[in-house]
Parts: sequence; structure tokens; C-alpha cells
Amino acid sequence: MFLDKQLGNGCTWINLDVEIIKNLEDLSEIYGLDKETIEYALDRNERAHMDYNRENGTVTFIYNVLDLERDKEYYEALPMTFIVERQRMITISNHKNAYVIDQMLAYLDSHESLSIYKFLFASLEMISNAYYPIIEKMDKSKDEVNSLLRQRTTKKNLFALSDLETGMVYLTAAAKQNRILLEHIQGHALYRRLDEIEKSSLMMP
Repeated sequence: MFLDKQLGNGCTWINLDVEIIKNLEDLSEIYGLDKETIEYALDRNERAHMDYNRENGTVTFIYNVLDLERDKEYYEALPMTFIVERQRMITISNHKNAYVIDQMLAYLDSHESLSIYKFLFASLEMISNAYYPIIEKMDKSKDEVNSLLRQRTTKKNLFALSDLETGMVYLTAAAKQNRILLEHIQGHALYRRLDEIEKSSLMMP
């Protein structure tokens, strides 16, 4: 979905659907995004990290978002792009992480005059919080399957256990990458330029 929302203090949040950004030339002309940033947004295998452009002060954050639409027998995570400029934040979404945009809209509706970094960090916290109930659910299911296997070994339960273990490895790795990124932000020079409210919004999972 396309969004153009005011955050307050002259700051803007724009969300672009991934289908829009496939037109590289137009996107560069209209939003000033370079080809490398667009490639980040299109790469499903991109790891959580941040890139700081010293020339224009733009920071690109790639964050792992839980995929609630399971294509397999277990949950996976996919990267989502956040581009932060001086007075504008651009997010790039698709149908699998559109629920995050809905959560961000709800947060925006209940908070007035947000700075870009307060809004960004609150959004990253919401994304991180989505992992916990799923991982807890999978851990409980794993215990239940193990209990069944102790009673009787079946192919069905062995496959179920394998899927649960694979899914937990994926999600744990994705959550760990997110945490490393947040730690990296705290150690970066840009973090020292933020005010106390913005700093307090960066919650470590």
C-alpha cells in the first residue's frame, strides 16, 4: 500500500509497496532512492543491518520481520527496509509484512508529533515483540511432540519435530540478527545525536 503520513515537526513517513519500487528510474527521480537501496528492499535473503551514507546523512535499516503467512510447515522471517533521512522515513513493504504497516498506523494514530527516530524505534520494537508468542508456542509444541515420541515413534511426529526445530532455528537466528543491529545502533555516532526521548525508545529485545 502507498502511504504519505505526517509525523509532526515537518517530518513525513512514506510507505511504498515493493511492486512500486521495481520501476527503478521513476523511484530514483521521485524519491531519490539509489539502486543499491532498492536492491536491498527486493532481496529476500538480506540480513538485518544498517548502512550510513556520510554524504547525505541517510541511514538504511534492514530488519527481520516475522512472516505470519507460512508457506512451509514452519514460520520464517523476511527483511523489511526502513530508510531514514533528515525529515523523512520511507518504508518498503509487501503483502507478507503489510501487517507491520497496519501496526505502525495504529501507533501513529495514538501518538502526536513523533520524531522520526522515536517512530522508527517504536516500530522495530513492535516487530521484535511479534516473535515471542510464536517462539513460545513452538517451544510448547516441541515439548508435546517429544512427549508423543517417547510413547511411540512415528514418521509424522518425527517430521513435525524436525519442522519445529527448523522453524525455531530460523526465528532465533532472525531475532539475534535484529538484536545485533540494535546494539550496533547504540554504538553508532548517530545514536549520540538523538535526544533522550528517542534514545529511550530503542528497547533491546
